[in-house]
Order: sequence, then structure tokens, then C-alpha cells
Amino acid sequence: MKNVTDSFISLGYWPSAESFGFNTDILATNPINLSVVLGVLIFFGKGVLSDLLDNRKQRILKTIQNSEDLREGAIEQLEKARTRLRKVEMEADQFRVNGYSEIEREKLNLINSTSKSLEQLENYKNETIRFEQQRAINQVRQQVFQQALQGALGTLNSCLDNELHLRTISANIGMFGTMKEITN
Repeated sequence: MKNVTDSFISLGYWPSAESFGFNTDILATNPINLSVVLGVLIFFGKGVLSDLLDNRKQRILKTIQNSEDLREGAIEQLEKARTRLRKVEMEADQFRVNGYSEIEREKLNLINSTSKSLEQLENYKNETIRFEQQRAINQVRQQVFQQALQGALGTLNSCLDNELHLRTISANIGMFGTMKEITN
């Protein structure tokens, strides 16, 4: 510590006309050199440092401004997207309501057309049943008539001999003749 103090005291005793040279005493020259270097750095570096800081400040401000602009744009897009979403949701609800009503209409139409088809099928069935009943009745009548006719012919053929046959023919001719006279 004594050396440091001595070096500061020796600064006051420098002769002003001496030549410039290197001082090899490390303890005596470091504070002076440091103060000179710091002074030069502060004097000349102040402008450069100030410019660097100003540039950095401008870049930061510009980045903040760009971020704000992007944020505002994002907010606008978000609002537009929300508006579109609300519109799409309303349209979806409308489609859903229309779809349900369309389904109900189609359901009623299908029920009505199925009911009409069933009614027509029932009518066709009833007509077919009546037709088949009538045909069956006619077939039964025909068969009964044929059987009765065959039975009558069989009875007539077995009971009639030539003489009875001739008398029956004569009686029938007589009846036809009487009927002819009545109608004339």
C-alpha cells in the first residue's frame, strides 16, 4: 500500500520538460495507464456506445411496434373468425332444423305412401279372394250340374225304355206346341 501512495506522490514531482519514455514500475504506471485508457475510451467510445444503444433501442422499439401490429392483426382475424364461426353455427342450426323438418316430412310421406300401398294391396287381395271364390263357386256349380246331369241321364237311361221314351218325347212336343199357341 505504501508503494501505491508513493506512486501517486511521485506524480506531483514530474518535471514538465523531461522526455517521453516508458516507466517500468508496474505499480506506478498501471493506475495512470488505466485512467488514460478509460478516459480515451469514455471520450471516444461514448458516441459509439451511444449510437449502439440508440440502434438497439430503435430495433427493440421497432420489434415492439411490429409485435403490436401483429397482435392487432391477430385480434382482427380472431374477431373475423369468431363472426364466421357464429354465422356457420347459425347456418348449421338452420340446416339441422330444416333437416329435422325435412326428415319429418319424408317420414310422413313414407307413412302415407305405405298406407296407400297397403290399402291397395288389401283391395287387390279382397278382389282376388272374391274372384277366386266366384271361380270356385262356378266350378262347384259346374261339377254339381254335370254330376246332376250325368245322374239324371243315368237314371233316365236306366228307367226309360223305348216306349216310355217315345211317350216323353210326345208329351214334350205337346207342351211346346201349347206354349207356341199361347205366345202367338
